[in-house]
Amino acid sequence: MIRKLFRPKVLIIVAVIVGLAYLVHWVRIGVRMPGRSYSGRLEPLDAYQGRIRDNLKTHVETLAGTIGERNLQHYDALNQAADYIRQTMESRGYSISEETYDISGKKARILYSSLEGTSTPRKTFIVGAHYDSAVGTPGANDNASGVAALLELGRILKNESPGVSIMFVFFPNEEPPYFQSEQMGSLVFARQLQRRNVAIAGMMSLETIGYYSDQEGSQRYPAPIGSMYPKTGNFIAFVGDTKSRELLQHCIEEFRLTTHFPSEGASLPGWIEGVGWSDHWSFWQIGVPAIMVTDTAAFRDPHNHKADDTPDKLDYDKMARVVLGLKRVIVKVTK
Repeated sequence: MIRKLFRPKVLIIVAVIVGLAYLVHWVRIGVRMPGRSYSGRLEPLDAYQGRIRDNLKTHVETLAGTIGERNLQHYDALNQAADYIRQTMESRGYSISEETYDISGKKARILYSSLEGTSTPRKTFIVGAHYDSAVGTPGANDNASGVAALLELGRILKNESPGVSIMFVFFPNEEPPYFQSEQMGSLVFARQLQRRNVAIAGMMSLETIGYYSDQEGSQRYPAPIGSMYPKTGNFIAFVGDTKSRELLQHCIEEFRLTTHFPSEGASLPGWIEGVGWSDHWSFWQIGVPAIMVTDTAAFRDPHNHKADDTPDKLDYDKMARVVLGLKRVIVKVTK
């Protein structure tokens, strides 16, 4: 009788040990990244970088300041943001397409444009950002910063001739209550591309890239990886699941080779807190390697999803450095 009672406990203990060993294995692999994070002095911005900075600030101030909170509860503002995105991209010489879908009698708008590639067979690399904000916040960092970066990437990539086509996509409904639901804009779009048999080479989501701190202890992490990364939140992070490791390593390697700005990377099981916190998650659902570029949002930014997530909290100089680095990354991965 004692043996029979004891056996299930042993099995549970063994299962826990095996599970922990599995997690440690994947974490150790997932935190190994090529190259080294930059740790030197940041030189003053030159005129080219200064223009990127100024444009980023203008976009964020328009989206999170002039327009403000934008979601289906603030539907007019959500449409104003979409109109601003369309006008800005068209002013850069792009032709903008829209896909819409209905939610409670309202139309959610997905906007996208492509820089056509030359490779055969044709493939597409997607760079995306969500333009809605959470309820109760103007969303300067989350995610006017990502939208501003995507608008600027569209401008500074316009004269490139990629092998793989680059698609710039602006998604609605990333925030709750639509997050990781059937009505999340990026999931709707990903499935549309799948039905059209679009060959997707990979996806990069730009999510909260504007908040930085040089204060020790300003950076937090989910439990499994807290001891493996810096405690100072002055870096940009490249994050993906285990199936997106090759894409992630390729991107962070190029960023580190070409850009003087601190960077960290993690390719981890998607269920770990924070790993799937953006539109890249939607592309995992259709089997596409996809990563998020982020300042880590709530793990660093005390204003995340709050009413004081306003344009004055962002560091536009550092955002400009990140955006220019991402341009080099995108050029590399779409050759």
